[in-house]
Amino acid sequence: MREIDVSPEIDVRPRPASFPAVASAHRPVLWGAVILMWLLVFVPGLFAPPLLDDADSTHAEAAREMLASGDYVTLRVNGVRYLEKAPLPYWLAALSYRAFGVSEFSTRLPTVLAVLLSVALASTWALRAFGQRAGVYAGLFVTTSIGFYLFTRVFIPDALLALLIGASLYFFLAALEANQGNAWRWYAGYASAALAVLAKGLIGVVLVGLVAAAYLLLSGEWRRWKEFRLVSGSGLFLLLAAPWHILAGIRNRGFFWFYFVNEHFLRFLGKRYPMDYNKLPALAYWGLQLVWLFPWSLYLPLVLRDMRRDLLPVRSSSPARGLNFQARIRLLCWVWAGVVLVFFSLSTNQEYYTFPAYLPLLILLAGALAREEAERPRSRWLLIPNAVYAAMGGAVGAVLIAGLWASRHQPFVSDIGTVLAERNVGGYTLSMSHFFDLTTDSFAGLRLPAMLAALAFLTGPLIALWLRARGRHSASTWSVACATGLFFVAAQLALIRFGPFLSSRPLAEVIARQAKPADKVMIYGDQAFGSSLLFYLRRRVYLVNGRTTSMWFGSQFPDAPPIFLDEGDLMHAWTEPGRIFLFVPPDQSARADHVVPQPRYIVARSSGKVIYSNRP
Repeated sequence: MREIDVSPEIDVRPRPASFPAVASAHRPVLWGAVILMWLLVFVPGLFAPPLLDDADSTHAEAAREMLASGDYVTLRVNGVRYLEKAPLPYWLAALSYRAFGVSEFSTRLPTVLAVLLSVALASTWALRAFGQRAGVYAGLFVTTSIGFYLFTRVFIPDALLALLIGASLYFFLAALEANQGNAWRWYAGYASAALAVLAKGLIGVVLVGLVAAAYLLLSGEWRRWKEFRLVSGSGLFLLLAAPWHILAGIRNRGFFWFYFVNEHFLRFLGKRYPMDYNKLPALAYWGLQLVWLFPWSLYLPLVLRDMRRDLLPVRSSSPARGLNFQARIRLLCWVWAGVVLVFFSLSTNQEYYTFPAYLPLLILLAGALAREEAERPRSRWLLIPNAVYAAMGGAVGAVLIAGLWASRHQPFVSDIGTVLAERNVGGYTLSMSHFFDLTTDSFAGLRLPAMLAALAFLTGPLIALWLRARGRHSASTWSVACATGLFFVAAQLALIRFGPFLSSRPLAEVIARQAKPADKVMIYGDQAFGSSLLFYLRRRVYLVNGRTTSMWFGSQFPDAPPIFLDEGDLMHAWTEPGRIFLFVPPDQSARADHVVPQPRYIVARSSGKVIYSNRP
């Protein structure tokens, strides 16, 4: 059956008789429900838990020091040049700090707003291509997918990068679709690509370029290259993306080698120095994509079923028009997701690197599910995923109930880190590694979130299955979303309970109450072990054996503060008159106990982390 051409502005496709059109009066309610879900899932995370150690607090501290110093070119952490990151996320955080003060809320606000804009972008794209129901579903899927939730708990640039890549491709596609007055769309696409570069480096333009090139080749629309405004668009791109890189290179000796060669090419090849990145095994890498898209990845068979149709789109009858917007969207989304997933399968990777692939896959899922619900209401492609979801929900709910029952006589433990096992699954490099450290005792500290999660998994999937079997498809899909939303509420409560384990703010508060300006605060090991101390204390922190990872390159500059100590320096300073507060992470405690001289006094403990002092 030949595709019917579609206007870029108005959806005029005839709907099948079985399509249950949404009444105009109900449309504001549905969009309002999507926004309400976003508020429920993402807004509570603006305020709690505290900023986490490692990347979360390190990046927040870079933004805080940017605001304090007024230097918006050279990032610094603990006074040391921090040149491995592109500046846009830190500019946005610093702007948020200026507007709302330095806090968890203002740190996380740009990321949460990037998610909201991603909801709007996905909805707009799916609405234009696939209709009203798909538009609502696309926004809902973004709001309630595991990946969007999990990887926006930490201050990393990937949500912003994904948004800007998506915006750039959207504008390019809209420019191809428009008959006239489309110049601004081309320039908006180039500008978005430039901002993607400022968000996370060259990967922004590399991914946009690879996706666009592959799409143009597959679709045959490369023949329209004269319309692409290559010269003026490239000029705009360079005008936006180049100045910061040039200034950073002028102000920081060796920047171009470190930033472009070490942090881009050598990182891709797994030869970046110092080596602190890994590569997921292929099975884990590809399997985890189903987790990040869950629960909507359950409907992936629907999308795969139509994959051949999407990758070999039918031409419209008008050669001048080429592909219609719906066919363009399907083809581009496949190419977009495929390029991202294949690219990072070849490089060193972290779990969240594939974040830019979530948006196109969720748009495809929304379009496929909406179409199947409308055209084949009795389809097994709808019923089987819900049955699988119900079975999985029952299994997870049973595990949670068993854990709660086993811990029914256990006392509540305020510091959950003290009752976790250390199973070291994945070397603690996976985002959910600590899930495997849960013990019977730890369930006593997680009763409320565990009960809410059990309720979500035991009731939501069953209700969704029952509704699906009765042909109430929209209600079934919303039931899946609501169950996931309730689970995310439970996850937020659990993250708050894990706060003392994942963050060192409680220890920073103890030090802040006792430390005088002349006292010294030290971290034993890499600054990432206790980076939240920097953010919450807002004072210089000395590093013992800490000239590593993100501190290595900046420590070589002449203006690097004298914060890098070895164990000999520590032992010498320990006997001097001034007071020292030494933060020791759990995995360094045995070594520190051997090195730190007596007498030493314990100032505070939290989740295995200890603050020692040389004075009572």
